[in-house]
Amino acid sequence: MKLYRLHKTQKLPISIAEAWDFLSNPKNLKTITPDYMGFEILSGADRPMYAGQIIQYIVTPVLGIKTKWVTEITHSMHQKYFVDEQRFGPYALWHHKHFLKEIEGGVEMEDIIDYKLPFGILGQWAQPILVKPKLEEIFNYRQQKLEMLFGTFIKTGQHQ
Repeated sequence: MKLYRLHKTQKLPISIAEAWDFLSNPKNLKTITPDYMGFEILSGADRPMYAGQIIQYIVTPVLGIKTKWVTEITHSMHQKYFVDEQRFGPYALWHHKHFLKEIEGGVEMEDIIDYKLPFGILGQWAQPILVKPKLEEIFNYRQQKLEMLFGTFIKTGQHQ
């Protein structure tokens, strides 16, 4: 099985505390997920994020097919990073690292997702045609939604 990676960074004009409070609250994932995904949290989002937390979702990623997705928060360091790993769901492997870094004028968020697809050669065939474009679309939506919520980062010294 081939391992794939999606790497995204985004800068926002907010404090690291504000970014952490929003991103580490599992309930906010619905806010930054496209509506067509039918995202619904079933359990595990009743308290702030912590290592060992199990969160169950329903998502409808493709063709209206509802899929149960169970993730575990395996690592978490306050205002620095957290890692979620799929325990049950559509991927053969899903390992998502979220990093936050304070920068001049705001915060930089970095997402690194390593994933494997099921179904052998069929999964490899679907990667460039279906999976990668869908993940790009979801993370582009997330970037736009975060900018709508928190504003656009303007590098210090730049003029609008």
